[in-house]
Amino acid sequence: MSKYTHLEPNKDVPTPSGYYVPHKEVRLPYDGREILYVLSEAVVDSSCCGTGDFNTALIPGYIVKWRGEKNEDGNSVSLVESITDEKTRDVIRKIIKEKENITQTEFW
Repeated sequence: MSKYTHLEPNKDVPTPSGYYVPHKEVRLPYDGREILYVLSEAVVDSSCCGTGDFNTALIPGYIVKWRGEKNEDGNSVSLVESITDEKTRDVIRKIIKEKENITQTEFW
């Protein structure tokens, strides 16, 4: 189990080589459970290889407890279970890619 901190939608989150912007959180029903994924845009603007941006779906995992607490910054925190089975990951990738029309998916 791990904790996922919910970030404010459409607000830049700095990274060492640029920033990313979480746009939307989605709760996807799957096999009697719910999966959390976050649609976001990553922007690389200070890299040795140039600049660029891409859309992605970050997949923290199965939702165990939805927004059960808040962290020291006041952000809601959910408890999630990582999805480790590769066949399950492949099915979930396909569902998200078709539903959201994106090519980049990243599991935690």
